[in-house]
Amino acid sequence: MAKKKATKKPCPVCGSMNHTKCTLDDPITNEMLGIEDSAVNHPKHYGGEDDPYEAIKVIEAWGLGFNIGNTVKYLARADKKGKRLEDLKKSLWYLNREIKN
Repeated sequence: MAKKKATKKPCPVCGSMNHTKCTLDDPITNEMLGIEDSAVNHPKHYGGEDDPYEAIKVIEAWGLGFNIGNTVKYLARADKKGKRLEDLKKSLWYLNREIKN
């Protein structure tokens, strides 16, 4: 899809200068939402883009399902967001769910 020509006024919906109004054909980007790309795609609390052991990379490489993948994710970030006990409890919740199902 070709970029739309920049306009003088930002879109009232998303603030983009690339179009005057959002349509269903316009994908919502992190830029439109004001979100830093790395904060969405490779958050530091999950390892970051340059870390070969970033949680999502490990989960995908090992072919883990939803519950075990979330168990690994919360264990991996337990000391990185200042909520260690909460993350450990979340990890345990997903592990228990996997065991029960």
